Amino acid sequence: MDSRRRLSRSAPARIGSPVMKKDSLLKNYLEKYAAGPPWQIQTGNLDNIDQVVVIPAYAEREMLFATLASLAANPDSSLEKTLVLCVINNKADAPIADKENNAQTLSLLKALIAGQSVSQLPFADDLHVFLQSIAESPLRVACVDASSPGLEIPPRLGGVGMARKIGMDMALRLLAPSPNEPRLILSLDADTRVRPDYLPVVRNAFGSGKARTGIVAYEHAMPQEDIGQAAICLYEIFLRYWVLGLQYARSPYAFHSIGSTIVTTADGYLAVRGMNRRAAGEDFYFLNKLAKTGPVRQITETVIYPSARISGRVPFGTGAAVEKIISSADSGYLFYDPRVFLILKKWLALMTQSFNRSEQAILACAKEIDPGLESFLIARGFLSVWPKIRSNLKDEKTWNRQFHNWFDGFETLKLVNDLSRRLYPRISLLSALPAMTSLTGGEIPGGFINEHTAKAEDLLRILHDLRRRPGIGADRGSSG
Repeated sequence: MDSRRRLSRSAPARIGSPVMKKDSLLKNYLEKYAAGPPWQIQTGNLDNIDQVVVIPAYAEREMLFATLASLAANPDSSLEKTLVLCVINNKADAPIADKENNAQTLSLLKALIAGQSVSQLPFADDLHVFLQSIAESPLRVACVDASSPGLEIPPRLGGVGMARKIGMDMALRLLAPSPNEPRLILSLDADTRVRPDYLPVVRNAFGSGKARTGIVAYEHAMPQEDIGQAAICLYEIFLRYWVLGLQYARSPYAFHSIGSTIVTTADGYLAVRGMNRRAAGEDFYFLNKLAKTGPVRQITETVIYPSARISGRVPFGTGAAVEKIISSADSGYLFYDPRVFLILKKWLALMTQSFNRSEQAILACAKEIDPGLESFLIARGFLSVWPKIRSNLKDEKTWNRQFHNWFDGFETLKLVNDLSRRLYPRISLLSALPAMTSLTGGEIPGGFINEHTAKAEDLLRILHDLRRRPGIGADRGSSG
């Protein structure tokens, strides 16, 4: 059924009502900001869909169907109200082998959508088990062809960010007619498997109607070889160390920014004008905007498992980080000096008491915290920003929100990187963990390592510990 016809079925709203305002915002977004033609959805029945899982896929024939099979293992009651939308994408200048991979993936998806017998599916031999489990489940699959000639993603529109946007904008259209709440858009990657409880757990996390954004707990899949294990452990420890530092500083942006972990309501997606088109880091900037609309809910009752494979498709992220670590002679992946998080903590604490302070008085206090903080604020235009934030705001709660809208996750990262570059260089893991522990209290994750270089088993032990720590791990109750 055409999604545009489905949009017209929503019940009429009274003039000035919240429903009419929401409809107006949706119409404006779809007309001005959404990804549109030439991309179209190919699928079967679209009735009674309350949530859409969006999966961008670039040359992922070997990975995508394993991920779809893991989704198919979820309860039938969840699958019947879920659409899994795969955006098969590449640019016109992509390697021929990648284009052929995408063409094969599209053929298999279209065959599944058409209900063909698995034995008749093209290129099915090495994927038979996955395809069989998908075909035998109520999983509803859809695809968008952003790969074939004339449908490729234009060079100026980025990469994975644009692919996510195509799918998520399509999901917004499909969810508009649904009267059921929550209407969810789940972001997943083609190489990320999920647990059999993924869909019901995520939906239950939004049951109160208060949350707009959620982040699902994750654990990278472990490679078989020691060097690969050490590399992904070191990278994931770095990610969790970063969040641990932000939690210590009491930053409202203390959460992971990984595309395959993100869940948002349709209203939340609309409120931030959707996904951006960035070729890399699209997840960070998207979550940075979502966090300004309300708390980010940590969904820890289930876990997703991103791949740890090497990849050079984007300049940063898991694949690029693993490649960098493995190619480094000393596995020299350096960590932030904990002193930068101490400075951040004091800065944020200062601002909770600065409602009536002038910009000059705040800068004087910032200099006492650390001269590097003062110079950073001056360089970032604090002298002109602060009067604008402070003007016409008599309520401290509103003022505090406006401050954090300015000093957001991006500004936080800029501060930490600036201090690291100029004053507090990054340090090794073996130096960082004891120093961080001395600030945050408790025991060193995984115990003390009395060696110059951590072995794979040491890193696994540290990571196992961090994964289970409140706020940065997986196995605990969710928080709002």
